[in-house]
Amino acid sequence: MNSIVKTGVLMAAMTALFMVAGQLLGGQAGVVIALVFAVVMNFSAYWYSDKMVLAMSKAREVSGAQAPELHRIVEILSQRAGIPKPRVYIVEDPTPNAFATGRNPDHAVVAVTTGILSVLNRQELEGVVAHELGHIKNRDILISTIAATFAGAISSLASMAQWAMIFGGFSRDEDSDGGGIIGSLLMMFVAPIAASLIQMAISRSREFQADATGAAICGRPQSLASALQKLEQTNRLQPMDVNPATAQMYIVNPLSGGGLAGLFATHPPMQERIARLLGT
Repeated sequence: MNSIVKTGVLMAAMTALFMVAGQLLGGQAGVVIALVFAVVMNFSAYWYSDKMVLAMSKAREVSGAQAPELHRIVEILSQRAGIPKPRVYIVEDPTPNAFATGRNPDHAVVAVTTGILSVLNRQELEGVVAHELGHIKNRDILISTIAATFAGAISSLASMAQWAMIFGGFSRDEDSDGGGIIGSLLMMFVAPIAASLIQMAISRSREFQADATGAAICGRPQSLASALQKLEQTNRLQPMDVNPATAQMYIVNPLSGGGLAGLFATHPPMQERIARLLGT
């Protein structure tokens, strides 16, 4: 399935989820409102989702003068990958991690945290950057970025449902065409889970693909494997304070994976990723 079809399927799935949420919260009127909202979201997600994700992540663009070594690495590996050099962003966070975003290779961004620059050596950093360039080369950055944008919107709807219940914003009348309190409860719990499942289905397969592509770009699978091991350990000890909607975009899960969160993990098991890279 190519990236265009995957993007279309994702948008259709998220639109359907919005419409179900609209039905639960407001009946037929809610469906109409949700449909309009979904159309606007689809348009915005395609053209502006990367800016939304960068804003949610509090990332800032850096010039070659501000981060010369990082820019050199991105430039050299981009040439090897045969794609335009993406813009370079940094997230002020001591926990090492990275992600890529954008709608296509001509409008792409690679973002790394300040922590990754201090934790990894140059070869490991090249492995991580190559992985992110793999996402760009494989043209799956638009899909993950749109998924993050929609997941954030669904989380906002769930929060609205929660506050509406607290302040009695929904009718308890069983004859109402909306779902009332039952609909609100379903919206609060089921919609975020559905969004997480969609993200999970998208993210797990693309991480394996980006690992393989990244290893080919940098030419040293062991460097990426070593980097992944360090990132996994550090992020478990010191999870990042990120919007959960954007978690699936990072090279390793930036959130704690314990408890129920592990059931909806957006990343494949790290040991399996490392084993594939090392051919073991």
